[in-house]
Amino acid sequence: MKLTSLRALIAAVDEGSLRAAAKRLGVSQPALTKLIRELERELATTLLQRSTTGVVATAQGLVMYERAKAADRELGQAVEQIQQLGGRMTGVLSVGAVPLALMLLVPEALRTFGREFPEVQLRIHEEMYTAQLTRLRQGEFDVVLGPLPEQRAPGEFAVEPLMPIRMVVVVRKGDPLGRARRLAELADAPWVYTGAGPGSGYARLLFERHGLPPPPAGGLANSTLGLLSILAAGHRVGLLPQQIAAHPFAAEHLDVVPVQEGPLSLTLGALVRADTALKPSVRHFLAHLHRAAHHLTAGGRHGA
Repeated sequence: MKLTSLRALIAAVDEGSLRAAAKRLGVSQPALTKLIRELERELATTLLQRSTTGVVATAQGLVMYERAKAADRELGQAVEQIQQLGGRMTGVLSVGAVPLALMLLVPEALRTFGREFPEVQLRIHEEMYTAQLTRLRQGEFDVVLGPLPEQRAPGEFAVEPLMPIRMVVVVRKGDPLGRARRLAELADAPWVYTGAGPGSGYARLLFERHGLPPPPAGGLANSTLGLLSILAAGHRVGLLPQQIAAHPFAAEHLDVVPVQEGPLSLTLGALVRADTALKPSVRHFLAHLHRAAHHLTAGGRHGA
């Protein structure tokens, strides 16, 4: 099974067109078609369904496509790691980060890391944490930055705690729900959950930590912007990192509810896959993140 044939299949499925796939790989369309047909003969199956509008993967083709992408990605990572171990600090570093990490840690880490390793291309992706962990498992991200999950599969991720986070209760500015002073007073209010569904999320965790049943789900947001939009629309309760809630953009539209139970305390950290050897660039980036977190927390202590 040739790597060139696998890459031809990947390009064809990604582009949905043999012509576009051939252009992407810098080969002729007949040459690309030959590579895919060789792969189909080797597997004794049809991988692509062809039509006048393009190509789509068959069920068998989709299986091969997913495996081929993973293999190609792992080979690329191996090449980068070998080059970096030899002293050539080049390649790509893909980082998934929640908005709080983007606001507080990433700018300083990017500045110092970029200055030390200018030939390493950093790609920063903002996504909800659950989606980031999936992409980390699949090898699409090298590092994920976010609140460390309390329940993790043993040995799945290597964890680097960076700094504490305080998640505060927020409502639309002027909403009567903002007069609550205990969580129990908000137990029947509609809460905006973040993540895959109301079965998980920080609202549920906050209530469970204080021996209360989780509140009803009044909405589900898969981005910080979505969460802010739903909360600003009114009569919903949610949780935001204290630093984001205090940002002028959020503070103009939201009130922090000073419940006596206080904020939900979490830890912002970095996660990497535990089943693979880290590229030198990843280890160096983690060191720069620790340095940025130290400066931030030390500055907060001095300013207190």
